[in-house]
Formats: sequence, C-alpha cells, structure tokens
Amino acid sequence: MNDNRPLIIQSDRTVLLEVGSPAYAEVRDAIAPFAELEKSPEHIHTYRISPLSVWNAASTGIGTAEILATLERYAKYPVPKNVVREIEQWIARYGKIRLETRDGRMELVSGDTAVLAEACSSTLLKPYLRGELTDGRVAVDPVYRGHVKQALLKIGYPVEDLAGYVIGGPLDVRLREATREGRPLSLRPYQIASIDAFWQNGTVRGGSGVVVLPCGAGKTIVGIGTMDRCRTKTLVLTTHTIAVRQWRDEILDKTNLTEDDVAEYTGESKDVRPVTIATYQILTYRRSKTEPFIHFDLFKRNDWGLIIYDEVHLLPAPVFRITAEIQATRRLGLTATLVREDGQEQDVFTLIGPKRFDVPWKVLESQGWIATATCIEVRVALPDELKMEYALADNRTKFRLSSENTSKIGVVQKLAARHASDQVLVIGQYLDQLERLAVILRAPLITGRTPNKEREKLYDAFREGTLKLLMVSKVGNFAVDLPDANVLVQVSGTYGSRQEEAQRLGRILRPKPNAQTAYFYSLVTRDTRDQDFSSNRQLFLTEQGYSYRILDEHELPS
Repeated sequence: MNDNRPLIIQSDRTVLLEVGSPAYAEVRDAIAPFAELEKSPEHIHTYRISPLSVWNAASTGIGTAEILATLERYAKYPVPKNVVREIEQWIARYGKIRLETRDGRMELVSGDTAVLAEACSSTLLKPYLRGELTDGRVAVDPVYRGHVKQALLKIGYPVEDLAGYVIGGPLDVRLREATREGRPLSLRPYQIASIDAFWQNGTVRGGSGVVVLPCGAGKTIVGIGTMDRCRTKTLVLTTHTIAVRQWRDEILDKTNLTEDDVAEYTGESKDVRPVTIATYQILTYRRSKTEPFIHFDLFKRNDWGLIIYDEVHLLPAPVFRITAEIQATRRLGLTATLVREDGQEQDVFTLIGPKRFDVPWKVLESQGWIATATCIEVRVALPDELKMEYALADNRTKFRLSSENTSKIGVVQKLAARHASDQVLVIGQYLDQLERLAVILRAPLITGRTPNKEREKLYDAFREGTLKLLMVSKVGNFAVDLPDANVLVQVSGTYGSRQEEAQRLGRILRPKPNAQTAYFYSLVTRDTRDQDFSSNRQLFLTEQGYSYRILDEHELPS
C-alpha cells in the first residue's frame, strides 16, 4: 500500500479518487480519457471503467499499456488482476474485426478466424451476412453497414470501419485568410488537431467520428475547417432555426462561399443547395406516429460527401436510424459532452463514429482559449408554508415545488443587482417561474413560443450590450452564440441532466476582455429533490475540473 496515492481500483471496475489528495487534479485528468465519473460527493469521487469508455480511449490512440500504467502509477493498492485482464481484452477487441471493400464487395475481415466465426454465429449479425466465412472473410450487405456495426458492438467487438466513403459532389469551399469584416482568420492549434484527427489525411481510417470541445471553443469553426478539407457538398444538422442562421452566417463570414451556395432547410424555408443547414426538428417531422418522416429524403437528395451533426449528443433516435443507412457518407459529430441522458452513447460510437478528439475544458481555460469560470451553488431554504405540501407530495411534485421555490426570487434580484454592469443570462426549466421573474426583474423572456425574429432582435441587443439582462427558457441551452455573456443564473434545471449543466456553463465560456472571470450561479433548494438532482447535474463539469463553491443564500456578497 502507498498512502500518498489517491486511487483505489476495485474488482467491479469502480475507481475511487480522494479529492483531498495534492495529486487530485493531476489524477483526475489522467483517468478521464478512459473512465466515467459516476458520483462526486465532497471527499471521494467514484469513476467506472466500462467497455465503451475504454473503446473511446482506444479510438484516440490510447492503448492498454498507457491505461494500466496510469492506474498503477496512482493506485494505493495493486490493480485487481481481473480489471487488468478486462482492459487488455477490451482493447484487444477494438478493431479485431474490420469492415473492408474488396472487388466491389463489402466484407467483414479478421486475422483471427475463430473470433470472426464466433461473431458470425450470433443471431444479431446473421441477418446481414451474404455468403460463407472463407479465409477470415465474409461478405455483408452494404445497405446494412450501420446495422452490422451496431450488432458487432453488442456482441463485444467494435468494428474498425475501413470500407471507405463516397466522394460526394465537389464543392470548392476554402477558408478565408480574413473574415468579411477584415479580421485575420486562423485556426487555433487544437482546432487544427481535431480536424486532423477526424480527417486522417483523407484515408479510410478517418472520415467518421466525434470531436468533443467545450462550448465557446469554436466547434463551428472545426466544422467549417473540415468542410475545407473535404471540399464536397455538405449537409449540416443542428438544433433549431437560430442555430441554422448562426451556422450560415459563420460559413459566409469565414469561407469563399456565397449566399447562392448556402441554404436553410427549416420550417420556414426548404431550399437545398451545395451546403444545406437543417434542424433535427424538421427532419423528424411527420403528420402522425404511423406515417413516415417526410423530410428524410434530404439525406439522399444532393450527393452529400459530408454530414455534420451539431450537438450530436442531442441526436434524435429517428436520425440514428437513417444514419445507419448512410454509412458511406463521411460523418462529423460535434459536441461539448458525449453524455446522453437516454444512454445511447453506443449508437453515437457506431453510427456517427468513435471519439476522435477530446481536450479537458480546464486545459483550454489555462491556455486562454475559453474564459475562467467560477461555479457557485447557492442553497436556498424552502419557505415554511411549503414544507407540509412538499412532505406529502410525490417525487415528481417535490422536484417541481423545490425547483420553483419562491425564495429563489430574492436571490436572483440580489445577483442581478450585484452584476448590474455585466451581461447576465437567467435560465430555467419552468415557464411559470421564468414569467414571474421576468415581470419582477423587468427583463425580456425568450421561450419556445417566442417568434424567431423577436429572438434574433433580443439576442442582437444582448450582444451589442444595449440589453444587460435576458431571461431564457431551455431554448437557451444549445447553439446560441452570445459571446459577451459573463454571468449565468440557473434558477431550475432538467432533473439530473449533466449535458444541460455543461451546455449552460458553456453559454458564458467565450474569452472575455481583460481575462474577465465568468460566473455560473446555480440556485438549489436545500435538503430537497432539487439538491439531489443538482449533484448529478454537476458530474460532467466536476470531471472536467470545475468545482462548485457552496454558499447559503445569506452568505452571498452584496
């Protein structure tokens, strides 16, 4: 035993990390690429090593030796032998079976015939086989390329897809040396590295996968830089119409493309051009649950050579299904977090591609690429008149009562006054709560019902600084570019959503003038379901190196 080492690795693959250790931050960053944080109380953080976490690490070039060396370097006790064996086996399985194209046939290939025979005997894979296993090869139906990959992952053999891609319609898209306003334009080193990791010199080893970068780190620029590499017709999918227009503005500002080259495909406009930007909402629209998705033909209408999935962690299940059928098209996923609250990370891995690039948020903060952020959890008491109602309510009602706690109103007023000269966003889950706050604070509120023109007007006023305080519902979680926002007050959240917490912090992470600190306040009702769920919401950010300073409402400085 080495008492100075802060890790305890258990035989069930849980990893315990002592927060009080001087080496805590170093160890946290070292294990993050291959272990997932599950719990983060004050003194001991609990991680888990899983097949998918190891395979994502392997996809970025991390091997068995590096993982085991990290565990052994920081482990208080010897690493359990079964954990060592499982990591070795999982890494060995990654790419053990490959998808290749030979003589016009798509085949599963392995140097270990017994492994391939075992996989081919599975009822999950058999429907997609087209022939007999011979010399370590068996033909598969290329129409079901995505389904083959899903089946093999479930069997426990994540396939390395080397079957290649269609070139797509040519498009001479190039990054400008300066923006339209004349500002010098150059990619940051980590943006270039992420594009290189995805592109892999244009070989079949690249061309599909996910780039994970913090909000404010320029994921849109990574997408545009990838378009510059591919030089092909591109379909961009994103979360809502405002995000569509931001993508369009960025593409026109930073490439040689013109208005005639770039189209919107939304509820308001359905043009298709060499670069088309669509919303997930329009793609998944259908007249009834029994009818087909009428806009899915967009995936096959324009000889796309690249599809970019913005906020890929939000990809709706129907889009996964169509993506399984277009595996011959290069696919880039962009996200701040691979966490999916529906547990479908495996579908991102198989159908969009493995994680190609990831960098800890705190690393980019230390390099000045994103703002330094202070996270503060403000604990608020439940009013006496609500305590009996809360005690007798079911769990769902308890969460809503504690989330909408009226005592939070005074705290928001205090924070708004304290940050009167800052650009402040107030965001929440419940419309009744936000509407009441908007009246009290005399601030405009953007919700899902706000027309797009009104949203754009308010966002523009906020960017220009003529509007200092803006209220937003969940529509503000994703793909809203408000670079000058430096204070965010979260009055309520979506249960234990880790991805939402990360996205909300991301609203204020753009670098600030004079290295100004950003502030993220999360208002939580003490000793209630609200507090329970807030602990889970904070998991991903804790994994990225952020810590929450906990204050009582009365401890807030004026």
